[in-house]
Amino acid sequence: MIRRGFRVLFVVIFVALVLKGCLVKDVPQIQSSTQIYQERQAKIYPIPENITLNGIDYLQSQAPVGIFGGELITSTIGEGPKTFNPFNSKDNTSSTMAGIMYDGLLTTDPISGKPIPKLAKSYEISPNGVDYIIKLRKGIKWSDGKLITADDVVFTWQDIIFAGFGDTSIRDSLAIDGQLPSVEKLDNYTVKFTTPKPYAPFIRMLSTPIAPKHVFYPAIKKGSSYFDSFLSTNTNPEDFVVSGAFKLKEYVPAQRVVFEKNPNYYEINKNGDKLPYLDRLIYLIVGDLNNEVLKFEAKEIDIISLQGSKVARYKSLEPHSDFDLYNLGPTTGTMYLSLNLNDRKNDKGSYYVNPVKQKWFQDLNFRKAVDLAVDRKNMVFNIANGIAAPLFTPESLNSIYLNKELKPYDKNIEKAREYLTQSGFYNDKSGKLFDKKGNRVEFDLYTNAGNTEREAIGVMVKQDLEELGMKVNFKPIEFNSLVNKLVSTFDWDMVIMGLTGSPLEPNGGKNVWLSDGRLHMFNMRTPQEGKINILPWEKELDEMFTKGALATKFEDRKKYYDRYQEIIYNQKPMIYIYSPVIIMAIRDKFKNIYPSSLSGLTYNIEEIYIRE
Repeated sequence: MIRRGFRVLFVVIFVALVLKGCLVKDVPQIQSSTQIYQERQAKIYPIPENITLNGIDYLQSQAPVGIFGGELITSTIGEGPKTFNPFNSKDNTSSTMAGIMYDGLLTTDPISGKPIPKLAKSYEISPNGVDYIIKLRKGIKWSDGKLITADDVVFTWQDIIFAGFGDTSIRDSLAIDGQLPSVEKLDNYTVKFTTPKPYAPFIRMLSTPIAPKHVFYPAIKKGSSYFDSFLSTNTNPEDFVVSGAFKLKEYVPAQRVVFEKNPNYYEINKNGDKLPYLDRLIYLIVGDLNNEVLKFEAKEIDIISLQGSKVARYKSLEPHSDFDLYNLGPTTGTMYLSLNLNDRKNDKGSYYVNPVKQKWFQDLNFRKAVDLAVDRKNMVFNIANGIAAPLFTPESLNSIYLNKELKPYDKNIEKAREYLTQSGFYNDKSGKLFDKKGNRVEFDLYTNAGNTEREAIGVMVKQDLEELGMKVNFKPIEFNSLVNKLVSTFDWDMVIMGLTGSPLEPNGGKNVWLSDGRLHMFNMRTPQEGKINILPWEKELDEMFTKGALATKFEDRKKYYDRYQEIIYNQKPMIYIYSPVIIMAIRDKFKNIYPSSLSGLTYNIEEIYIRE
């Protein structure tokens, strides 16, 4: 039996109510007056069920039986994936591509948000909250025909994740008082995880992809440097062995990524036929958001997430078009402006950040002034066309942990000037801003080129800050170069970026907020530096995330996560901008579409089919 009520999961009913409220009513300007549109928004995804046929434990789709064949063409912004190795990916595009091919033990119910089985047939958590018994599906296979067993699970967690191969974010987020969970094989289809203490976020970590041991083991034996390039974008597609619904067929740099159906996928329809229905899933690599729109309108791609400025036009076109619009509610990620607080030197003895700028960025009054100069409402109106809301916290607007006591505020240039004056800044007769030592306040502002929304935000931030007399050099640059600055060389001043997130589990942001986290961008420390020169409020963030993960009741956890949001709200290392509402368009020929605020439109890609 699947254990449906356990102590470390919380407020499922509340989550469902929150998500239900996100679908349409908050965005009246795009509501449809037609009953068809209302019904389309209200469709509830029928969760697949376990079924055993001929000794094989399949997952059986409960969605209407579809038609086999065809392809879905989507897109990705930028220059494409950097790797296809799920344990090396550090960007959203690479993670998405790897996630198509490699499934985890569990996944997330797209409506309630509750963990549900995927590669696992069932799971159970012991009364003491530290033991997790996972039963695997018997008889299911990798794409090369070899059985998926407990050996693959133990190898993935013990020899890849816990051993620190690839990106260590998962391992780092699981450490409890310096100790990692353990994993052991009980039999060929049963594994047991044990955490040092009851650890609320752990159950969601079991969605981490599982690797085929017979493919990954030789790479591990060759060491970490070899593993870092293993399953790179140069790998022959025939070398991939996967568990997901699709397998890499072709990668053409800067053009497209083509996936083909996995004939050994373990989900079947109600007739007993193996899914997926589609033969191919194709990602076109487009340079920017404007190019993406052109390709959708030319019918070169089938699905698109619309910027707010495009929604009214698409809504007017919808009744006479070949696409449907879906309102998925507020994004689950966050968009922010961050300042570099790093006051340390690199291994060559040079400061990462100019010492003059260090003093500005580390000055809370300076950060408050920047925050108050940012006109969020103007950005919502002019960039998002009103289909967004100002954001002031690191938790998304649909997060069940959102601290609603942190009140919004408007742009206030006069108050911003007061903060600057308190720290000795002054304007000359021409309005230029100087610090108390006579240094002109000038710095660089970065974002990723091609993301036209962030580029537009950058232009407006530049204008807002120049009202204070600051000189802002706005520099959109290629995404990989930007990431390198943020997490490798640390040589940046300010940046506009976004982070993906979960409205159900704040611990996923642990690597951003812990003082030694690998994504603690605003005050990044190298692994060699560890926890050095920790600011008092950084230390408190460490404490809040540790206590929040170890608490098992929602009410207890929320007070810690409320406090972490309050710290960021007050200290402003990241200044949050706005939260867009996600509006997506997809060709109406695709069926078995069940919109989800949590998961989007194509989370059930194996069940989607093309009508006749």
